[in-house]
Amino acid sequence: MISTLLKDIKVLDVSSVLAGPSVGMFLAELGADVLKIENATTGGDVTRQWKNPKENAENTMSAYYLSVNAFKKIQHLDFNNPAAVQFVHRTISETDIFICNFKKNDAVKFQLDYNTLSKINPSLIYAHITGFEKDNPRTAYDLILQAETGFMYLNRKAGQMPNKMPVALIDILAAHHIKEGILLALYQRIKTNKGAHIHCSLYDAAVCSLVNQATNYLVSGYNPPPMGALHPNIAPYGEIFETRDKKLITFAIGSDKQFSKLCALLEMPSVAYEEKFSSNAHRVKYRDELYNILSQKIQTFTSAYIYNTCIKEDVPVALIKDVQEVLTNEPSQKLIKPVVIGDRTYSIITSIAFEML
Repeated sequence: MISTLLKDIKVLDVSSVLAGPSVGMFLAELGADVLKIENATTGGDVTRQWKNPKENAENTMSAYYLSVNAFKKIQHLDFNNPAAVQFVHRTISETDIFICNFKKNDAVKFQLDYNTLSKINPSLIYAHITGFEKDNPRTAYDLILQAETGFMYLNRKAGQMPNKMPVALIDILAAHHIKEGILLALYQRIKTNKGAHIHCSLYDAAVCSLVNQATNYLVSGYNPPPMGALHPNIAPYGEIFETRDKKLITFAIGSDKQFSKLCALLEMPSVAYEEKFSSNAHRVKYRDELYNILSQKIQTFTSAYIYNTCIKEDVPVALIKDVQEVLTNEPSQKLIKPVVIGDRTYSIITSIAFEML
């Protein structure tokens, strides 16, 4: 069972907001014993108050908070109090993983820096997440990183304002990098019995995640323009179309064969052989003209016909769904877990998407 893989691992999570806490919950879901320490002077993690309009204002935690803090033990401490720091120092000797997102100098100020804690426990794995480089004191929320690493610029159509991704994507990406570091450190510790100091910034995680967009520039000097959902190297890919029954649909056409099949099922097979659309390179060059042709034709078919026929013919297709449609869809049900807090059971999305078969 995946949920017992880390049953002998003890974790101390003193991080807040999203990136660090999501790492702690990931480890908790794998069976680790996770103790989260929150700031007693501020009412705990700030995300406890980040509630949507339908939530009860009197609740001590928000859905946002619950999304990355389920399955943990919670304790409130004030690190300005020497007794709180002494508690951590006593606990750290039996701790395997320490997760934090301290700002510059705060770890040293509270005597919770790697040098101090590793002297108490040389096998400790110390995972530190920051917004920018370790010595940069800037406060960094996900929005700031999306703005400064190209994501908002790219995520817009030409002539429109930049757009933020609708989830804290950079936090999530940084969390995955830290998870990888922790798991590699655990593997290394098995062989050496030595701990590790792992650091990842939201900035580094974001820039590394530009992948092909960054490499387009590094290899050819091509500075990707703002294209919103469109793909800079493939067409049609990301264009949004409206069907006869007013549903929104999109395609990810990655080959000439797929494009030929799409044209055939839309009852316009000859379009696939027109010179302007006969290859991916040509389709990228003339994508606006191609969009107009496809859009007019797609409006004459129902979403059910296009969707089902594309799947049958192995043409990558998707209907645009809202969150409720996603979570009530059968394949999503296995990713929803119950968590009991007090006398109430909540449903949350798991942070683990892999299966160990």
